[in-house]
Amino acid sequence: MRPVARTAQTASLVSCTVCHLLVRRRPASAGPAGECPRCGAALHSRKPNSIARTWALVIAAFVLYVPANVLPITKVTSLGMTQSDTIMSGVIYFVQTGMWPIALVIFIASIFVPVLKLFMLLFLVISVQRRSTWRPKDRTRLYRITEAVGRWSMTDIFVVTILVALVHLGALANIEAQTGAVFFAAVVVITMLAAMSFDPRLIWDVKEPQDECEYPA
Repeated sequence: MRPVARTAQTASLVSCTVCHLLVRRRPASAGPAGECPRCGAALHSRKPNSIARTWALVIAAFVLYVPANVLPITKVTSLGMTQSDTIMSGVIYFVQTGMWPIALVIFIASIFVPVLKLFMLLFLVISVQRRSTWRPKDRTRLYRITEAVGRWSMTDIFVVTILVALVHLGALANIEAQTGAVFFAAVVVITMLAAMSFDPRLIWDVKEPQDECEYPA
């Protein structure tokens, strides 16, 4: 029989979420785990209310994703003519003008990645709530990918801020950020916070004996 790896919970240890120091866990009768002796952060066996916080942030990101793509993200004034563009209309413009590599980068970073990240977080939260035992290693890798790629969705916002700062030529040429950029930035930040709120150790808790596993709601 394959030996079962010993975990921090079975060894009565708690990992500090800030400095990652392993600290001996207090007995349940002694109350909360206390503070980390090295950095002073509050100790928790699992992130408090991880699932509830992740659900709230994912739902908020889905709600904000609609105006982020429907409302214009930039307003371009060129030779007295004004045009407002959403993220998708900008992608279509670059495709029509033959600059498909730029269109591909914007589409992947600003449309595909945020949606994919939201659905991956949704899948992880549901699988944990259902106490799924399906391929925990792969789900852990999926979480790491979700956490790593989320910040690259800010590419579009960085481009907008640079253009707004550089192009100020009055009626000749001018670029202004619009409401859609605010909503899109909010979506990116909220999805990053959702990934930080989710505790990947919950994926493995189903492998622990029921009486030793602290499973937060």
